[in-house]
Amino acid sequence: MVNPCSWPYVDCEGDSVVRVDLGMQGLSGTLAPSIGLLKNLQYLKMQNNHITGPLPDSLGDLTNLQSLDLYQNNFTGEIPSSLGALVQLKFLRLFNNSLSGEIPASLANLSNLQVLDVGFNNLSGRVPVDVKVEQFRGDGNPFLCGAITGNPCPGDPLISPQSSAISEGHSDSESNKKLLGGLVTCVVVVAAVTLYFLYHKHKRLNRKENFFDVAAEDDPEVPLGQLKKFSFRELQIATDNFSSKNILGQGGFGKVYKGYLSDGTTVAVKRLKEDHSPEGEHAFQTEVEMISNAVHRNLLRLQGFCTTPSERILVYPYMPNGSVASHLRASNPRGTFPYFPSYGQST
Repeated sequence: MVNPCSWPYVDCEGDSVVRVDLGMQGLSGTLAPSIGLLKNLQYLKMQNNHITGPLPDSLGDLTNLQSLDLYQNNFTGEIPSSLGALVQLKFLRLFNNSLSGEIPASLANLSNLQVLDVGFNNLSGRVPVDVKVEQFRGDGNPFLCGAITGNPCPGDPLISPQSSAISEGHSDSESNKKLLGGLVTCVVVVAAVTLYFLYHKHKRLNRKENFFDVAAEDDPEVPLGQLKKFSFRELQIATDNFSSKNILGQGGFGKVYKGYLSDGTTVAVKRLKEDHSPEGEHAFQTEVEMISNAVHRNLLRLQGFCTTPSERILVYPYMPNGSVASHLRASNPRGTFPYFPSYGQST
């Protein structure tokens, strides 16, 4: 049997797989239930791929898992209630998929959970009140409600009982107060709906201004101060105006160019496809956050970025010996991962 500890992007302690970093590798297919066999896995990162199908219930068998990142894929179905068994989990990021149904109440068992990001799916219903996290993101799910979302559920009280209490007796005064209370309730409902839409419109308009400051504050896992912010002109010069002769590869998220900085350093410049929707902005922000703090023997650390009103660009050190995908194909010509036989790799 092939030992997965010899694969790129797989980290082991002894003979146990503890980390899988397969983000942005053009993977497709489904996530096999056999993933649950990796009992000692602590980090599973398969974001920004084309993986489809449901999230397997066997994810709940990964009881040592601390970070689960499956965002920016095409997963469908419900969030498995078995995830409530992941008592060591700190970061759960499932945004930008097509997940549906309700957030399972079992997630309230995750006392170590710091970040729960389920934005831009098709989730609905009330977020369980017992789910406690430092950072919750659920925008992009218009039918998701509850106190943690800022979107009240149908039937939730909009005014306090004290303000709507009516003293007993004096029937005429009682009727007038009931009428006034009804009018106040209508006004509050209209005001709440208006403020909700104005808030989200304002947040979208200001997302670019607050992009990295907000991220650095919100996510305790990531400091962004070490990254270099390149000007677009610098990267134009480095890549000979993004010349086709400098293209190293391309995929669903954009093209990668070879470039030369002014100090002679060779870099790989990833120019993302234009996507200025809230989903696209959210995905770019999270990609910068995750990669900037990644520590792995086979994973290149993000060197810098460039962001303008029309451009989103990431800068990595240049890897002269080819991509990770090419190494994986060389070690496994069939293009599949024996440990996860249900999904394949495409480029």
